[in-house]
Amino acid sequence: ATAGQQSVRVVRQGPVTTVIIDRPEARNAVDGPTAAQLAQAFRDFDADENAKVAVLWGDGGTFCAGADLKAIGSTKMNKINQDVGDGPMGPSRMLLSKPVIAAISGHAVAGGLELACWCDMRVMEEDAVMGVFCRRWGVPLIDGGTARLPALIGLSRAMDLILTGRPISASEALNFGLANRVVPKGRARQEAETLALQIAGFPPICMRADRMSAITGVGL
Repeated sequence: ATAGQQSVRVVRQGPVTTVIIDRPEARNAVDGPTAAQLAQAFRDFDADENAKVAVLWGDGGTFCAGADLKAIGSTKMNKINQDVGDGPMGPSRMLLSKPVIAAISGHAVAGGLELACWCDMRVMEEDAVMGVFCRRWGVPLIDGGTARLPALIGLSRAMDLILTGRPISASEALNFGLANRVVPKGRARQEAETLALQIAGFPPICMRADRMSAITGVGL
């Protein structure tokens, strides 16, 4: 996205808010301005009394290719080396009061995998791929991946992904418990929004309390 251009769009449909990463020219890699827009979009969602469940989706056939390494050294570089404030990928340090579902098409890799792990559930298209691809570039997981992956799939499987950086298919992700649903190609957003609408139909106070209890119970 050029200077001043929005690289994050928000679509509200009743109780479901869909946050869309819209940088197809960069395979939805997240630079500093995009991270800030993502964080603000989820703050707005959490504060909106009419919004019950959010979906995070990447436009153009890719969920997110991670941090935008081309922005390093520029004014659009992601924020790093700070202990307070938003994470380098944006919302990755936030603990929202309401659930978020990742709708994954194409690649959810490196920081994109970390964003997917930050979400409460992951709906993955049958040909989509996840992986710690930043391993090959010497870039660390600094958006919660080293904590969330073991919490989600166990230490042994997490170490497999973290140490090898290998790609993981939708079927293997489902077997691992990393993906919650596998859907046909091109259907991730629709299926995630349908799931979000279903969850939004439950009485919210109890659902949110149980969700928060589960998250804090595993130390996240």
